[in-house]
Amino acid sequence: MKLHTLKPAEGSVKNRKRIGRGTGSGRGGTSTRGHKGAKSRSGYKSKLGFEGGQMPLQRRVPKFGFKSLNRIECKPINLNSLQELAEKLNVEEITFDVLVENGLVSKKDVVKVLGRGELTSKLSVSAHHFSASAAEAIEKVGGTVNKI
Repeated sequence: MKLHTLKPAEGSVKNRKRIGRGTGSGRGGTSTRGHKGAKSRSGYKSKLGFEGGQMPLQRRVPKFGFKSLNRIECKPINLNSLQELAEKLNVEEITFDVLVENGLVSKKDVVKVLGRGELTSKLSVSAHHFSASAAEAIEKVGGTVNKI
């Protein structure tokens, strides 16, 4: 072992500048915090969205629209989806459980059947809500509409 081969142990030497260790360290004095103000003090924590007294973006941007707290959000299912499901499973009755099993809706969803697409097979459809066009199209083919 010779003096020129000595090295410090792995991980013992940190390769960063230590803050607040005197003026000679290059980062003493204010310790990179600047002068005065809340950010220079210990224990400073900014509030989310605070912009130094300037009107925050969240309050500056105009708000519009309205969502009722009592709204019922429905999961839409179109007639073409029901037709594809009926052909795939070869069934004549589509219930809420069938929709859940095939991943079209979850158990907590409220289902509304909408009238986009064409229905060619006679189906008995059970759902929470139906649009007028969807109910008409189902009954036109000879199927039945069952509200849950």
